[in-house]
Formats: sequence, C-alpha cells, structure tokens
Amino acid sequence: MRIRSPGRGDALLVVDVQEDFLPGGALAVAEGDAAIPPLNEAIRAFSKAGLPIFVTRDWHPPDHCSFVQQGGLWPSHCVAGTRGAAFPRALRLPASPLMISKATDPAAEAYSAFAGTDLAELLSDRRVRRVFVGGLATDYCVLRTVLDARAVGLDAVVLDDAVRAVDVEPGDGERAIARMRAAGAVFVHTRTALAEE
Repeated sequence: MRIRSPGRGDALLVVDVQEDFLPGGALAVAEGDAAIPPLNEAIRAFSKAGLPIFVTRDWHPPDHCSFVQQGGLWPSHCVAGTRGAAFPRALRLPASPLMISKATDPAAEAYSAFAGTDLAELLSDRRVRRVFVGGLATDYCVLRTVLDARAVGLDAVVLDDAVRAVDVEPGDGERAIARMRAAGAVFVHTRTALAEE
C-alpha cells in the first residue's frame, strides 16, 4: 500500500524498546530485538527530515500495581533507573529525543503512551496530524497507544516490521492488529513508508 512519505505534520513514536522487553529481559517479547533495525531506519529518516521523534518508556516504581508481587499480571520489569528500563545500545536514538515516561504512578496501569502523560499536548503543540508507530509490544503498549492516537484524531501508520507481540494467549498479536485496523490505523513496511513519492 502506498502512503504519503513522512513530512510536515508527521511524528515518529518509538514505543518501549527497553532491555526488559528484549530477549533475556524480565518480560521478554519473542524476537523483540528484530524490531530494532527497521526502527533505526525510521529514526534516521525522521532525523534527516527534521521531524519530531518521541521515545516512550515504562518507568515503573518498584511497587507498581502491574507486578505480580502487587497482585498484577507481570513480573517486575522496567523499574525506573535500572538496567532493565534502559534502551538497548543497538537502538540508535537521536541525541535529544522527546522522552515520554509512563506508568510512573504505582497505583495506575498505563499501557498507552498517552495515559497520564502530556504526549497529546506535545503533539498538538508541534501541529502533528499523523504518527508513525513501532516498538513493543503489539498487543499491549503499541495497541493502546495507536487506539489513543486515533481517539484524539490523529492518523496512525504502524510500521508492521517494527513491532512484535507478547502473545500471552496465541493470536493476541493478530487480534491487536485487527483492532488497530478497525480503528483506522494503516499497516505498512518501514521501507515502503519511508520511500519517496
């Protein structure tokens, strides 16, 4: 599918590509590291074009409600300031990305990059009308971020080779993709998305 290549009014959202979500991490996403090379392509292209790049991260307190120890679903992960919350060296972030830290309230879950953050305002301030999204994981933080982007009136392009699913239940990733498509998101390969008209 051909879409307009990134330009004025566009931003890149790199969602939660953190050590704990990569192979060997506390909450590893299968093949999560395979999302990094296409994300690096997108980061290079957006940087070259002078377009905004937002990088989101789980930045949990040690007693976050999502952790099993607190009655939540997940093992302790991405605790603020720990190695597990860090970005991998392989992810070639720009020198000064626009950082969005989420899930910082111990009592509130926050899969979406819009939940409890000022992301919507920051995008509005920059007159962003369309977001390109990649990262981890398809069926949780990418899903909720894309749905919220659509809910606030943004067009959403998901870089389909730059996302990977947790798949707690088989097919969760496919169901998440179906939900995003139903909400109006477009799925496209990174190189196709970045190709010049």
